[in-house]
Amino acid sequence: MGKMSVPNRRLASVRGVPVSSPPGRRARLSSPGTSQQPPEAREEMRRRVKNLIEGSRVMIFSKTYCPHSSRVKELFSSLGVDCNILELDQVDDGIRVQEMLTEITNQKTVPNIFVNKVHVGGCDRTFQAHHSGLLQKLLQEGSANDYDLIVIGGGSGGLSCAKEAAILGKKVMVLDFVVPSPQGTSWGLGGTCVNVGCIPKKLMHQAALLGQALRDSRKFGWEYNQQVKHNWSTLTEAIQNHIGSLNWSYRLSLREKGVTYVNAYGEFVDHHKIKATNKKGQESYFSASKFVIATGERPRYLGIQGDKEYCVTSDDLFSLPYCPCKTLVVGASYVALECAGFLAGFGLEVTVMVRSILLRGFDQEMAEKVGSYMERHGVKFLRKFVPVKIQQLERGSPGKLKVWAKSTEGPETIEEVYNTVLLAIGRDSCTRKLGLEKIGVKINEKNGKIPVNDMEQTNVPHVYAIGDVLEGRPELTPVAIQAGKLLARRLFGASSEKCDYMSVPTAVFTPLEYGCCGLSEEKAIEVYKKENLEVYHTLFWPLEWTIAGRDNNTCYAKIICNKFDSDRVIGFHILGPNAGEITQGFAAAMKCGLTKQLLDDTIGIHPTCGEVFTTLEITKSSGLDITQKGC
Repeated sequence: MGKMSVPNRRLASVRGVPVSSPPGRRARLSSPGTSQQPPEAREEMRRRVKNLIEGSRVMIFSKTYCPHSSRVKELFSSLGVDCNILELDQVDDGIRVQEMLTEITNQKTVPNIFVNKVHVGGCDRTFQAHHSGLLQKLLQEGSANDYDLIVIGGGSGGLSCAKEAAILGKKVMVLDFVVPSPQGTSWGLGGTCVNVGCIPKKLMHQAALLGQALRDSRKFGWEYNQQVKHNWSTLTEAIQNHIGSLNWSYRLSLREKGVTYVNAYGEFVDHHKIKATNKKGQESYFSASKFVIATGERPRYLGIQGDKEYCVTSDDLFSLPYCPCKTLVVGASYVALECAGFLAGFGLEVTVMVRSILLRGFDQEMAEKVGSYMERHGVKFLRKFVPVKIQQLERGSPGKLKVWAKSTEGPETIEEVYNTVLLAIGRDSCTRKLGLEKIGVKINEKNGKIPVNDMEQTNVPHVYAIGDVLEGRPELTPVAIQAGKLLARRLFGASSEKCDYMSVPTAVFTPLEYGCCGLSEEKAIEVYKKENLEVYHTLFWPLEWTIAGRDNNTCYAKIICNKFDSDRVIGFHILGPNAGEITQGFAAAMKCGLTKQLLDDTIGIHPTCGEVFTTLEITKSSGLDITQKGC
């Protein structure tokens, strides 16, 4: 049997008061000690606790009178495993050690067990790990692993986590492999946002805005005689060149930070070992102490005849080698409406087929205003229809596709011919072919999402997940970047900061942009009840639109305030030019507790769209007219 050693050490010079708990019960925190310490003392405590954990094969934080601690010690003794044990009731600063452990692990009880730097948990979780075989795997691995951390997925979140861990001195590998779309499209390092998401989408949106600006320019005195038309190939070539430069910069950044990058598909074969398969089918095996799953999502298909054979998705659109011409966009997600918007902006004939509502999950008043603006500016909407069959009539670039659709409300069917069918009906998590079942990581079988705790930890202690694969978290690039960076700092640094998923701002880059932060009006009513809310709103006319003769009383702003919390702003919404830029600034104010009075006290910048929030006077409950007559 292995010998268990009790370290004879004090972790701080400030004397604590021992916790007094009756025998047979788990000791719990009774003092806010660490929170009252100076920052320097708290960081010193954190470093010392981390050193204990990282310097021990098995580290047990225990109390001599705790029967659960005794059971765990007996278990490791029976396994012949040497343990480092710190009896918190026998050291001067035991209370502060336990409180620091709570910050690090979110566990308030003892015993608190770590095996090869992996937090296993308390008594029950240790015995569960023992019975499942996981404990033995953890004991066998440890220092023999190839890497401290392997990140599966080279998107925004995965790269952020990997680079931060490397900065903190850890040996890190990133595995990234893009399975080609049914149309054969693949791309380089950087994930969805860089290659087939935010970046190319915003550039195409900008191209469409420039087309509108050209039309406006005549009203501002610009004269030109030549016919102006859009060249699809020129745009896509410029966008792909920019994306290529970003792919290269990410690879260079990993190299500079000492992160190993492998372009291969990762799949778990054991608790601490993965198989990496490259595009030639060659297999390699790597092991690590910890893993982060950051594999993101891919577009969903309809599951009907002809969808994967003939349709494209956002995976394909931004590098499509020909102009899509007459296009049917299936879906009403933000991806669907953004793509429909910029395609229409290029002068193409665009139809959006909507199964139910626009922009599910967003404020529905704002969503309908987005749709109404698009409809007035040439986008056709087919409401309450779904495709049932797609047939190719002609090959070509583009060819011709015939689409049959049926009503969701009755027996009516329609058919129409399009050059391109773009599917944007949602996305599925890339988690089902990672071998997670082999190591016991739970996923939501319905959508493939991974449930995690507030530390981004899965049900398997050494496996974490970030980004779009997470259940119940915003699917946004900046969220994944923040979560990845903070996760690395918690795992390998002296930090306990968690990602704050509340009041995350976002923007929808439709022809008339929509920015929001906080709750939709529907969600606010559900949470706070309508009688406890005040909604201030107004229509407005951007000065830039006046001379151009653009739509008056189309842009719209509203805030949702909690009347019984000093009129705190819990929902911010704007529909207008540069909505994303405007929302970003107000999001910071909302983090600081923005109230209606603070907005009223703020002097606006004139003439801007953002200043409208400093002069909001009319409430929805008043029923007063919100149309504007001047700038």
